[in-house]
Amino acid sequence: MGKYELRKIEPYLWEIPKTGGMRVPGRIYASEKLMEILKDDESPTQVANVAHLPGIVGYSLAMPDIHWGYGFPIGGVAAFDYDEGVISPGGVGYDINCGCRLAVTNLRYEEVKDKIRDLVRSLFATVPCGVGSSGAIKKLSISDEKKILAIGARWAVENGFGDPEDVSHTENEGCLPQADPSLVSHRALERGRDQVGTLGSGNHFLEIDLVDKIYDQKVAERLGLFEGQIAVLIHSGSRGLGYQICDDFLKVMQKAAGKYRISLPDRQLACAPITSKEGEDYFAAMCCGANYAWTNRQVLLHLTREAFYKALSISPKSLGMKLVYDVCHNIAKIEEHTFNGRKIKVCVHRKGATRAFPPHHPEVPAVYRDVGQPVLIPGDMGSYSFVLVGTKRAMEKTFGSTCHGAGRVLSRSQAIKRGKGRAIDRELAQKGIVVMAKGRGTLAEEMPEAYKNVEDVVEVMHKAGISLMVARLRPLGVVKG
Repeated sequence: MGKYELRKIEPYLWEIPKTGGMRVPGRIYASEKLMEILKDDESPTQVANVAHLPGIVGYSLAMPDIHWGYGFPIGGVAAFDYDEGVISPGGVGYDINCGCRLAVTNLRYEEVKDKIRDLVRSLFATVPCGVGSSGAIKKLSISDEKKILAIGARWAVENGFGDPEDVSHTENEGCLPQADPSLVSHRALERGRDQVGTLGSGNHFLEIDLVDKIYDQKVAERLGLFEGQIAVLIHSGSRGLGYQICDDFLKVMQKAAGKYRISLPDRQLACAPITSKEGEDYFAAMCCGANYAWTNRQVLLHLTREAFYKALSISPKSLGMKLVYDVCHNIAKIEEHTFNGRKIKVCVHRKGATRAFPPHHPEVPAVYRDVGQPVLIPGDMGSYSFVLVGTKRAMEKTFGSTCHGAGRVLSRSQAIKRGKGRAIDRELAQKGIVVMAKGRGTLAEEMPEAYKNVEDVVEVMHKAGISLMVARLRPLGVVKG
C-alpha cells in the first residue's frame, strides 16, 4: 500500500492522514474485502500524491474501483479552488470523456432469447471496432469536425444520427460550451476525422443486457426500466482525438509546472493554475474532446438502433429504443459546491469516476429531477452492470461523485499471461453470453478475473449512501474491439 498509513474512519471510508507535503488528507471508499486487494497496489500512494497539489479542497478522494493510473489514480476525484488551484491532464486521463450510455427497448427477453447471436452479429457488422477503427460515417471535413468540437451531440442529431430527446438525456446535454476548437492541434483533428461512431478497443464495449433485478421500483419506473426488459450499454470515449489532445497538453503542462514553480511529487501530475493561459487553454481543448466523445456515443446509439432493426426486421416504433442517460467518467468540470458551509467555485477532476448529483439539482434533467441523476456502473463482460442514482450525501462527501466501474485487479499484460491457452469466448458462452471481438488478445485483456467484483464495488457506494441501487443488468451479448 506504499509508504502511507490508512486509518478506517467510517464503515466504508479510510483516511490517509495529512503528512509531509500533503495539503489535505486522502480518503478512499472501500470495504474490508476491497482493502485487501489494495494491499499490493500503489494507487493509495497516488491518492496521497494528488493531495500535494495547490488549491485542492477538502480531500484527495478515491472510489472503491480505485486502481493505478497515469498520475492520478483511476477512480480518483479531486476538487481544486477555481482561483488558487490547478488543472491537470493526468486528472482527466488520455481518453477524455470516456463514458457510458444506457438505452432501453420495448422488447422482453422471451421475445428475443433465441436471436441474441443474430443481434451480436448485426452489431459487430454495423459498428466499427478494434484498434484504429474508422469509417462508421463519411469522413468529416475539418469544418464539420470543428462544429462537433463546438456543439457536441447536437451535431449528430442535426445530421440524422438520433432524436432530439437523446440530447436532453445526456449529461450537460452532450456539450461543454467552453470548447474552443482553435486550440486543438492539426494532428488531433486528423486523428478524429473518420472515427466518429466507432467503438475502439481495450475496455470499450457494446453490450445487450437483460434487466434482471429491480431494487427501487419507483425510481426504476421513472427511468423506464422493468424486469425482463432488453437494454443496451455503450462504453466508448473520444478516440484518437482525445488521446492526442491529452498528449499535446501534457508537454505544455510540464513546462507550466516549472514556470509557476509547482512542486510535484510525480511528474505525471503536471499541471498549471486553472486561471493561467496554459490552464484555460487545456480546459477549452479538453471540452472539445468531451464534445467529440458525446457525439461519438450518439452516433454509436444510432448505429445500434440500425443493427437491431436489421437483425429483428422490426420498426423503430416496435423497438422503442430510448436513451435513459449518458454519463462521462473522465472529465474536469467547473462546478459550484458547498464546503464547510461556504459556497465555492471549483474545478472537479473525475478520473474513472461518475457524477452523482442528487434529486432537485438544476443540472439533473427535468424528467429525472425528483429522483436524482442516473448513474451507470458497468461490470466486466461476464458479470452484472448496475443503474444507481445520485444522492445529497454525494454532494456533501464526494463533490457529487461516485464510482465508474469494477476497477482492474490485473494489468493487461498479467491478464494476457493468465489467458494463455484459454478460449475466453467459449468460457463466456458457457455462461450464456455471446461475445464477438476483433482480437483474441482483447478478450484475454478484458477477462472477468482481470476486474474486481463489481457487486462489491457498488455495495460500498450504496451502503455509504453516495449513490443508491436501482436496477441490475445481466449481459447476454457483447461486442469488443
